[in-house]
Amino acid sequence: MSKVMENQYQLERGKPMPSEVHGYIQGRLIARLYAYEEHYNILSELSLELNNWGSVPDIALYPKRKMNFREDRIEVTTPPLCAIEILSPSQSLQELVNKASSYFQHGVKSCWLVIPSLENIYVFSNPESYSIFRSNQTLSDPALGIELELAKIFS
Repeated sequence: MSKVMENQYQLERGKPMPSEVHGYIQGRLIARLYAYEEHYNILSELSLELNNWGSVPDIALYPKRKMNFREDRIEVTTPPLCAIEILSPSQSLQELVNKASSYFQHGVKSCWLVIPSLENIYVFSNPESYSIFRSNQTLSDPALGIELELAKIFS
């Protein structure tokens, strides 16, 4: 992909261009999260506009509700219960940690930072408190009541 297209993507979404591994992990997370579809709407690449702060999490979880297919929205102003961010090769970990803090400032209850190269997921319950889950463990997010076997994500 050309540098011009990459820069356009980054400007439009406010985030780095995803990679092959990024897309793979995102797809596998979404697939596994569908075990919880009775409780949550699972949305990918949703544009958020939260009190003049914009973000596009890789995955967002909202309380389950019926989708209105006739009245779609480009930007959502309600914070998700959980924002999941996957580190891209061109992104720094500090960028994601700062983003997690901003999510909490805007009403998000849980934030996951996925580090593909280390096969780890950090589950933040607030900006200062997190648990680290490795690829051979079961992720547990008590705020959401979610448990995921990470071996099925990082395989």
